[in-house]
Amino acid sequence: MTDDEPVRVLLADDHPVYRDGLAVLLASVPGIEVVGVAADGAEAVARAADTAPDVVVMDVRMPGLDGIAATREITTAAPSTGVVVLTMSEEDATVFAAMRAGARGYLLKGANQAEIVRAVTGVARGDVVFGPALAARIADFFAAPPSAGPVNAGAFPELTAREREILDLVAAGRSNDRIAAALFLSPKTVRNNVSNIFAKLHVADRAEAIVRARDAGLGRA
Repeated sequence: MTDDEPVRVLLADDHPVYRDGLAVLLASVPGIEVVGVAADGAEAVARAADTAPDVVVMDVRMPGLDGIAATREITTAAPSTGVVVLTMSEEDATVFAAMRAGARGYLLKGANQAEIVRAVTGVARGDVVFGPALAARIADFFAAPPSAGPVNAGAFPELTAREREILDLVAAGRSNDRIAAALFLSPKTVRNNVSNIFAKLHVADRAEAIVRARDAGLGRA
């Protein structure tokens, strides 16, 4: 996409009134071209493959393939395609799952036209864009330093002391490689411990583990 070309946008939302209204809104903005709409995640993936949009505006909760899974498929197949999640959910787990899936923007439904246009055009340029409230929460989340004191031994008694120590660092936003360096462990050992933590806590991914851990007070000291 060059500066004089319009931003080509695909919209994915299972609510036709909202989807069609957003399509009309964006199509009225100079410099934006709506190249298609989709009613669910599977259709979004197929339409993205057909139309090669610059940006996909994606809802999260849709029938069949949800927006997180669709985002992952789209960004894996076409890394240059930016995804802006536009949803009702402001839960930390959903925000971080969208980020991990490859989304570069996250807005709550209720965002005004200027915010949506700014997110679409910003992501098309390669920026990462979050709504103001979410941006502040994400900054606060990752700004929290890792725990300098002993890990709360009362949290998650099903975990070993080492697993709680690793979970504490996961909750502080550390990558596996950084955890390995901090604890003088091999990356493989950290990966194995993280897998054990997920299994014991019955969580699906790192984002959900972080939310559970931080709710229990880990990663915040």
